[in-house]
Amino acid sequence: MSASAAAAEEAGSGFLDHVANVNNAVNGVVWGVPALVLLAFVGILMTVLTKVFQVSHFGHWMKKTIGAVFHDKHVTSHTTDKSISQFQSLCTALAATVGTGNIVGVSGAILMGGPGAVFWMWVMAFLGMMTNYSENVLGIFYRRKNSKGEWSGGAMYYLRDGLGSKKGCKTLGRILAGLFSFFCLVAAFGIGNMTQVNAISGNMQNVFGIPTWVTGAIVMILVGLVVVGGLKRIASVTEKIVPFMVILYMIGTIAIFFINIGQIGSVFSSIFKGAFGMSAAAGGVVGYGMKLAIEWGMKRGVFSNEAGLGSSVMVHSNSNVKEPVKQGMWGIFEVFADTIVVCTLTAFAVLSSGIIDLNTGVLTEAFSSLTKNDLVATVFNKQFGVIGSSFIAISIALFAFSTVLGWSHYGTKACEYLLGEKNTVPYRVIFVLLVFGGAVMGDNLAWDLADTFNGLMMIPNLIGVIALSGVVAKITKNYVDRHLRGIQVEPMYSAFQDVQEEEEAAPPTDEDD
Repeated sequence: MSASAAAAEEAGSGFLDHVANVNNAVNGVVWGVPALVLLAFVGILMTVLTKVFQVSHFGHWMKKTIGAVFHDKHVTSHTTDKSISQFQSLCTALAATVGTGNIVGVSGAILMGGPGAVFWMWVMAFLGMMTNYSENVLGIFYRRKNSKGEWSGGAMYYLRDGLGSKKGCKTLGRILAGLFSFFCLVAAFGIGNMTQVNAISGNMQNVFGIPTWVTGAIVMILVGLVVVGGLKRIASVTEKIVPFMVILYMIGTIAIFFINIGQIGSVFSSIFKGAFGMSAAAGGVVGYGMKLAIEWGMKRGVFSNEAGLGSSVMVHSNSNVKEPVKQGMWGIFEVFADTIVVCTLTAFAVLSSGIIDLNTGVLTEAFSSLTKNDLVATVFNKQFGVIGSSFIAISIALFAFSTVLGWSHYGTKACEYLLGEKNTVPYRVIFVLLVFGGAVMGDNLAWDLADTFNGLMMIPNLIGVIALSGVVAKITKNYVDRHLRGIQVEPMYSAFQDVQEEEEAAPPTDEDD
C-alpha cells in the first residue's frame, strides 16, 4: 500500500472514530433512563385513556383489520386518486417495520440483554400498540392534501396544527415539527437505509461469499427503480412482497418451534427469570443483567415496531380511510404482528437452539464468536443445514429491502415538509445513492447511528402525543359511541372543517358499518 493510500485510510478511520464518539455521547442522552421512561409513560397513558382498547376491543380491531382483508373490498381495492388502500398502507408500514429488527435486532437484544430482553420487548409492544394507535389517529385527524392531491400527515403536522393550536404553543409546535422532520430526514438514511443494506450485504457475504460492494450496487439499482415511481409504486411493490416474506419466514420459525417444542418450558422460564434479574443475564451481576434486559429489550422493541417514533403514521396518513380510529386499529395490528408474532418466533428459535446458555444468557463456548448478524442464520443452519442459513440470508434481504422502500417514503414526506415538494426528487436521488454506502459501512456504527436517530425522532413525537392525548381519547369515545354503542353523535373525522365536511359528504363504505 502506498504512503498516500495509507494516510487516506488512516484519515477515514479517524473520521469514523470521531463520528462514533459523538454518536455515543448523543445516544447516551436520547436513550437514557428519562427517554425510556417517557416512552413507557406514553404507552401507559394512552392505554389508560382508551380504556385498554388493545384488550377490551381485541375482537373488533382484529375483525376490522386483518379480518376485513378477506371480505371488505374497500380495504384492499386500489384507489384511482392519490391515496392508497388501507391494506397497502399496512403493507408499506410493515415493510418499514418488519425488517432486520425482527431477525438481527432480536438477536442483538438477546446477546446484549440476555433472554430477559424478550420480555421487555413484549411489554413495549403491548404499550406500543396504543402509542402507534394514537399516532395514526392523530395522523388522520390532522392530515391535509398537498398541491398534487396527496395526503400529507404525520407527527410534524399534528405538532404544528395540533399542539400549535393550543394557547401559547404555536411557536413550540412549529419548532418541534421542524425538529421531528429533520431527525426523520436523517433517520431515513440510518434506520431506513444504511442499517438495512448493511445487514443484507453482511449476510450475502457470509453465506454466499458475495462482496459487499456487489450487493450494494444491485440493491441500489433495485431501490432506485421503485422509489422513482413514488408512493403508488412503493405500495404496489410492498403489498406483494410483505405478505409473501412474512408468511415464508413464519413457516421457517414455526417449523423450528415444533421441532424444539420440548424446550418451551425452559425457554419461557429463562425469559421471565432474566427479565426480573433472577439470573445473571449477559454474564454480569444479577442486577446489572436486569438493567441490560430492560434497556436492550426496550430499544430493540422500538427498533422493531417503531411505535413511538412517529414514522409509520406518515404512510398510514395516505390511506383512503376517513375514520381516524379505523387507521389507528391498523396501527395496533402492525405492532402485534411485528413484535408479538414475528419477534417472538425469532426469539424462540434462538433460545431453543442450544446456542444460548439459558441459565446465564450468553453464547455457549462452541458458538462464542457469533454476532447478531449471523446468530439466526446459524440457528437455521443447525436445524436445516446449508438450506437454513441460505433461507435466512434471503429472508433478511427481502425484509431489509422492503424496509428501505418504506423509509424512502418517510424521508420524502419529511423533506416535503421542510424543503417543499420540489426538493423531494433530489432527496430521493441522495437516498438511493447512499444505499451503496450502507452496504460497505461498519456494522456497529450503522446500528449505533440508527439507535440515535430513533431516539431523536421519538422525543418531539412523544411530546406531541402527550399534549394531544385528550384529543385521541375524544376521537376514540366518539367512534365507540357510534359504531359499538349505537349512539347518534356527529363523527370526528378531521380537525379542519373543510376536510370534515368533505368526508361527511363522501359515499358510505363498508367501514362505516
